[in-house]
Amino acid sequence: MKKRFIPLLLLLVLMISACSNGSTEKEVHSQPEGKQVEKQSETITYQAENGPIEVPADPKRIISLFGAPNVISLEGSIVGVDQWTNMNPLFQEKLKGIEEVSEESLEKIIELEPDLIIVGSWANNIDKLSQIAPTVVYSWGKLDYLTQQIEIGKLINKEKEAREWVEDFQKRAEAAGEEIRAKIGEDATVSVIENDDKQLYVFGNNWARGTEILYQAMGLNMPEKVVEMALEPGYHALSIEVLPEFAGDYIVFSKNPDGNSSFLETDTWKNIPAVKNNRVIEINTKSSTYSDPITLEYLLELFKEGFLSH
Repeated sequence: MKKRFIPLLLLLVLMISACSNGSTEKEVHSQPEGKQVEKQSETITYQAENGPIEVPADPKRIISLFGAPNVISLEGSIVGVDQWTNMNPLFQEKLKGIEEVSEESLEKIIELEPDLIIVGSWANNIDKLSQIAPTVVYSWGKLDYLTQQIEIGKLINKEKEAREWVEDFQKRAEAAGEEIRAKIGEDATVSVIENDDKQLYVFGNNWARGTEILYQAMGLNMPEKVVEMALEPGYHALSIEVLPEFAGDYIVFSKNPDGNSSFLETDTWKNIPAVKNNRVIEINTKSSTYSDPITLEYLLELFKEGFLSH
């Protein structure tokens, strides 16, 4: 009896053990796949213009040669930035100690040990940059200014913050637009012009200089000539002689400190109705060439004060 009992008992133990092992294995494989990835992975797959890119889930050493102001506004960890952002008066305080780099300064970029690089689609050496760190490409103007902020947020693990700002800004800018239209009239027109060292430019509704706020968020009107010549391409170059044709009831003058401002002394400029009626709002070109939250907040306040004080 004992001889028969022992093998039977052993067989029973083995069967229980096998069942137990099978159950454990099944539990492991039946866990939601997303949870396993979330626990084990320190990267995410970002769907960039240049394809799906494995990037750090929480990047700590970002070199931003495109969209740096967006990254700055989200308090991203920048270690390298392009010269145009670096020279912008709105960001200089925030960029103290940050290296200025370009897509050509590969050795300096390597020394900075980035874990994420952001570049514009026009940049040189994108393939070489991709060998240094995950490199995400954006084309300027492909995304609208608010979507661009959200995309940068997704990329650097700040999507929630980006979406919250977008929602809040839209409400405030629309409310300011209603107040301004009530003040200046629903049919009043606004032109945005800028000077460089040779000529003048007038802008459409998506070329920075506050154009996104004025025309998109606030719903202000462009003169017909601006719609005809600048809306589709984004900007239009012109001479002082034809400027009155493009001048709105109000003019936002993006004044370039390095540009030629001699046209301000001409009779052509002085006789434009917006100029004669003191309806010119001046902004600094160097502080206005981006459409990120810091720049937009700065311009929103300038526009509210400028339009509502007249």
